[in-house]
Amino acid sequence: MRKTMIVANWKMNIATSRDAERLSSEIGRALWKLPEEVEVALCPPALWLQAVRPKRGRAPGGISVGAQNIHPEVSGAFTGEMSAEMASDLGEYVIVGHSERRALFGETDDLVAAKVAAAVRAGLSPILCVGEPESVRDAGDAGDAERYVAAQLDAGLASIASGKGLNCVVVAYEPVWAIGTGRAATPELAQDMIGGLRESLRARAGAVADETPFLYGGSVNADNIADYVERPDVDGALVGSASLDAESFVAIVRGAMRAAGIRYLPESGPAG
Repeated sequence: MRKTMIVANWKMNIATSRDAERLSSEIGRALWKLPEEVEVALCPPALWLQAVRPKRGRAPGGISVGAQNIHPEVSGAFTGEMSAEMASDLGEYVIVGHSERRALFGETDDLVAAKVAAAVRAGLSPILCVGEPESVRDAGDAGDAERYVAAQLDAGLASIASGKGLNCVVVAYEPVWAIGTGRAATPELAQDMIGGLRESLRARAGAVADETPFLYGGSVNADNIADYVERPDVDGALVGSASLDAESFVAIVRGAMRAAGIRYLPESGPAG
């Protein structure tokens, strides 16, 4: 059975390590004993991984940590970069191929595939982001968008084989036109796209597709999270701006658990 998964992408926010520690502590106290059916991961800026890291693993199924980006090489003269091996010392996940990396930094499908392979090599679970821009969504029918995103998924997985490599992948569908715009894709659209992506992965990897978590990312909040998680192929969310406030993020996690039928009693953890 797939877990319900909520991932916080703090992007280039949170000004100081103290602020990062405070935010992760607030989230950790509110979600201090999560059921094993739930996975919550915080992905802070690289500088704050150390500040957030001590707050993970408070209990089985507790809060995990992830990086926002990696370089595909193990080491070398790559000023300002971080290898997957470095990231794995402080976390379990890494976001790969986010639309902002593709659009602002020119990341190609080949580079994304190399980063996915590097993550797997280092024992990290890559959160592979795929999604269509507004030009693709509005230019043709839904089939055009689905083929575009399925091609991204296939390209992103090109450097890893079936079996162990694919078993650790998480896929995040983020319609680019919905990220940070307040214009969320409808739950029906998200289900149609993610359901199609799962079928595409099944054609490539067989039964692995049934165990792969698929997340939705795009203007997710506490008011709409249940509508997505109630869909059969949507296992959770990749949350951007709403993850920068502890109360808002915790409400999203709790809403996802309720929608998934997961019973969760603790309202807060021990002080400190």
